[in-house]
Amino acid sequence: MNNQYTALVAGASGIIGNAVVGELKGRADWKVRALPRTFVEGVESIKADLLDAAAAKAALAQAGDTTHLFYAALKGGRDLADEAAINGAMLRNLLDGLKAAGAKLQRVVLYQGAKVYGVHLGQAIAPFYEDDPRHLTPNFYYVQEDELRRRGATGEFEWAILRPDVVVGDIVGNPMNIVMTMGVFAALSREAGVPLRFPGSPKTYNGAFAQTTDADWLARASVWAALDPAAAGEAFNLVGEPFRWERIWRDVADSFGMEVGAPQPFKLAAQMPLMADAWRALAAKHGLQDVAYDKLVAWPFGDFIFNTEFDMISDMGKIRRAGFTEAVRNEDTVIGALERLRERKVLP
Repeated sequence: MNNQYTALVAGASGIIGNAVVGELKGRADWKVRALPRTFVEGVESIKADLLDAAAAKAALAQAGDTTHLFYAALKGGRDLADEAAINGAMLRNLLDGLKAAGAKLQRVVLYQGAKVYGVHLGQAIAPFYEDDPRHLTPNFYYVQEDELRRRGATGEFEWAILRPDVVVGDIVGNPMNIVMTMGVFAALSREAGVPLRFPGSPKTYNGAFAQTTDADWLARASVWAALDPAAAGEAFNLVGEPFRWERIWRDVADSFGMEVGAPQPFKLAAQMPLMADAWRALAAKHGLQDVAYDKLVAWPFGDFIFNTEFDMISDMGKIRRAGFTEAVRNEDTVIGALERLRERKVLP
């Protein structure tokens, strides 16, 4: 088969990257490679330490036919400045490695999150627009975007940026998935015979607006961003319609056949690790996959999401005007992911 495009998906084991690999693998005009690995079967993978320029160059020598890079790789740091240095270097080393391999990149698609609007620092003013001013302190998204802008200005390649928020998927083994947070919490609550009680701020539960992004929807938008002329040199928000957690919480409870109780705020990161034995017993009872409890959920991530007391609303006008008009329902995104995780015996 002659493929028109060859993609390299960096961060292929994450929620975004795995979905992008799956989407591209199903398209006859694309050949796809994953870095490092993916949960999608039958996909060539490359193992490379992107923090080591020489090692990255050697590993990427086999990827000289790459026409499109989808960059969703992420590595944490000691603080925001260290995180910016690490993630900036990773992207730079990958681009240098592809260039050394002779790759004639047509376009790079980069993924950013709402952190680009400073929501990790405190309350940001919603709705968030793509041309909102930057904040003062270090942000790895700024470093990566500036790298693309600099190279793009020299004619090295085109670029496009997608800005999802709280990406929802059915991936296993990546704990940064809010559906796994809700699913494990609900399953443990049901097993204990207690109603489903929101563990975050009551203001977050029924006051502030929230948003999510369906991973498969994001993957389809990624193909659009990689190919459509209207996406070149632009950043686009990509989120579902705003909702209150109270509404989604009812849907999750219905999915598990549970009643909803009043919110009971507590720190998930402090209390839920104490439920490891209860989960192991539950998993054995229901014949679930043998996944380590600490690999299932990142409880601090749940604490952050469920205690964001200000509106999280990214404006979607720009991407619609540019031509990507597909829409999804938040309820379908969350409940669909829960159902697929049940089918795969990850959740009961």
